[in-house]
Amino acid sequence: MTARDASFSEVFGAALRGAPCRVVGLEAVAQALPVADWTREIDRADAHLLDLCEGPTIDIGCGPGRLAAGLAAAGHIVLGIDVVQEAVDQTRSRGAAALRRDVFDPLPGEGRWATALLADGNVGIGGDPVALLRRVREILDPRGRVVVELAAPGVEERVVWARLEGRDTVSRPFRWAVVGVDGIAHVAAGAGLAVRSRSAFLGRWCAVLEPLEAVR
Repeated sequence: MTARDASFSEVFGAALRGAPCRVVGLEAVAQALPVADWTREIDRADAHLLDLCEGPTIDIGCGPGRLAAGLAAAGHIVLGIDVVQEAVDQTRSRGAAALRRDVFDPLPGEGRWATALLADGNVGIGGDPVALLRRVREILDPRGRVVVELAAPGVEERVVWARLEGRDTVSRPFRWAVVGVDGIAHVAAGAGLAVRSRSAFLGRWCAVLEPLEAVR
């Protein structure tokens, strides 16, 4: 059977509802989309990531909402945004506010968010991490921070065309970037940010980015 062309949103939404899905082009070999990692409840590593978020937080690419829900449960003002309606619906079902919105669209509270969260590799959104971080700076309060989850040490920055493959659908290609913990400093600098801290937690890595003038 020939796979039917579909939008990213259609294929990803089906995956969030339990349909089999794999991502092609991100690694040398196609990988199963790790949906179970996103739909579960928060774990200790997630809690470490959330502890780095300060004040009102926007969760960019919130997926099914485990982190946005964790922030809400901890008392944060939080908004999840995602381009996939199923992700937004699942986030709301967990009790967190969410909107179907692209990060480059106008967003509520622009210029007032204290933290932007880019978890689960979402610094790769759009395939241009510098452009993404520049946009994130517009969303944040001038003193705000970005909490960004990164690939492991030794992973080189790369930009790829990837696609999602379901049982009988295949998404149109989308641009994605991979940024490792070793390379985040120069990516951040291109957006006028600097690395405040890096940390490793249970096999995952992240950094806190703040405006250059705040880190000097």
